Amino acid sequence: MAWKKVSLMSQPEEFFVLASVEGANLSELCGRFGVSRKTGYKWLARYVADGAEGGRPVSSAVKTIRPGKSIA
Repeated sequence: MAWKKVSLMSQPEEFFVLASVEGANLSELCGRFGVSRKTGYKWLARYVADGAEGGRPVSSAVKTIRPGKSIA
């Protein structure tokens, strides 16, 4: 059986589609996506306010490590 490839950027979008179905259980969806209920409600609020662009993070922390250097 092959592994399912999942993009982190598509998770909020897929979450919103599934949460929009009548009778959807938000707690169950949050568990399925591995996020807290607080995060699930945050994703939904962003989609209601901003549409599809609301599910994308505003910023992300990216750290560049020079070759030969360690993090610790």
